[in-house]
Amino acid sequence: MRDLHLPGRSPVWADNGLCATSHPIAANVALDLLKRGGNAMDAAIAGAVALGVCEPPMCGLAGDCFALVKPAGEDRVLSYNGSGRSPAGAADDARAMRAAGLTAIPDRDARAVTLPGAVAAFDEMSALWGRLGLADSLAPAIAYFEAGVPVHARVAFDFARSAGRLDAHAARHLMPTGRAPVEGQRLALPGQAEVLRRIARDGARAFYEGEVAEDMLSALAAAGGSHTAEDFASTRGERTEPIQGQYKGAALYEHPPNGQGATAILMLNILAQFDLAALDPFGAARTHIEAEAAKLAYAARNRFIADADTAGAEKLLDPSFAAELAARIDPARASAVPDQLSGAPHRDTVYITVVDRDRMAVSLIYSVFHAFGSGIGTDKFGLVLHNRGCGFTLEEGHGNTLAPRKRPLHTIIPAMLAEDGAPNLPFGVMGGQYQAAGHARFVTNLRDYGLSPQEAIDAPRAFPEEGKLQLERGYAPEIAAQLQDMGHEVVTPDGPIGGAQAIRIHASGVMEAGSDPRKDGCAVGY
Repeated sequence: MRDLHLPGRSPVWADNGLCATSHPIAANVALDLLKRGGNAMDAAIAGAVALGVCEPPMCGLAGDCFALVKPAGEDRVLSYNGSGRSPAGAADDARAMRAAGLTAIPDRDARAVTLPGAVAAFDEMSALWGRLGLADSLAPAIAYFEAGVPVHARVAFDFARSAGRLDAHAARHLMPTGRAPVEGQRLALPGQAEVLRRIARDGARAFYEGEVAEDMLSALAAAGGSHTAEDFASTRGERTEPIQGQYKGAALYEHPPNGQGATAILMLNILAQFDLAALDPFGAARTHIEAEAAKLAYAARNRFIADADTAGAEKLLDPSFAAELAARIDPARASAVPDQLSGAPHRDTVYITVVDRDRMAVSLIYSVFHAFGSGIGTDKFGLVLHNRGCGFTLEEGHGNTLAPRKRPLHTIIPAMLAEDGAPNLPFGVMGGQYQAAGHARFVTNLRDYGLSPQEAIDAPRAFPEEGKLQLERGYAPEIAAQLQDMGHEVVTPDGPIGGAQAIRIHASGVMEAGSDPRKDGCAVGY
């Protein structure tokens, strides 16, 4: 139990239904769907779509998503890939960028825009696992997109930091006053409300064909994209098989490539070679070992993970490979191994988890990649296109190189933990590149230190990025000094490192949730 004299969050407990996500309005949208007889999938889609107006820097209809699902009354975990592919003209795009001397895909470029997969995923996941139907899941979001929501503190922070990424069309829709909205100001997106009405009536084809698709195609063509109507019309999601790792008696389910979930499993396999439980959970020694494990795991990620059609996760799941990497870690000294994180730094994602009265559990993550994605907006409906194609490399011969009709390496990853043999803890960690390391830290907080989900989320975070060790202010000042002495270049990041949400289903059937104070959101149940 937390010290009630100190600021903090208590866990949220419930019997009938529970949602945790990064914005209170979206959490309540999901809870309302549960109370109206919807199941966890109906509610997760409803809350996720509502996040598009609650947190537009982080997600939107022209983005991607992934999900893990535990059906009611079952102990299996299913997965769904809602990420889009590159256009058919991607080979010419790649050649042109190489000829121009580029070594990475620019993040505000139409060639960074893969086909947005989220809407197709919402449509099919609703049909596969929902109860009420897609129109009912979209109805509350439509009302909020039309009428608007008051801007919350974290959203105002993200807008102020990233509004300059928006092109003229996007800015006209998202900043009608010409300035980034401030806390308490109402933000509405009526153009996107109309898109949602069409999807509710006609399904995903209303997004990928006709006037909405033409609006996106026009914006992409004006920005130099090679996308075609056929590219949009062919967009489909895909049912997949989760991958699995073990840590201290618990099974971790992750989404397979093209997501980076295997990186979290590799990192945990590396950390399993050390006696973390004997270390101060918020001390320098644990922080150092985690940072070194992250450097090695992410370097392996960038070498091996790509579209599942091109490369699998087998190497990263091999315990002997993890032991080989762990042997390279000096417990007392930072290594010169580069962290090798591909793409520009970003922390722009939303996550939602829902468990219903029948104990169906959904773990869903939804993103436009960088803040406001590519920044390319559409004229008529104000959709802002993501830039997930930045996850590709331009290196010829690499499994993750940009090529036609291919999915890039993705940073967004939902997760689910089975603590006593049965999947009982859906969770997710937002924060761009940090997510795999965040999964590993959350699991070690639970398994090595016995923290509750809320305590595991609250705990301070560190992450090696661009050759520096980012250390949140939650660490004691002397820890930064000790890490400096170990050879790390320690910096304080401008904003917090990511965010997280989790729900634990106890053996008694009672549910417990935690929600990250780094975001505006909360856990709500009934």
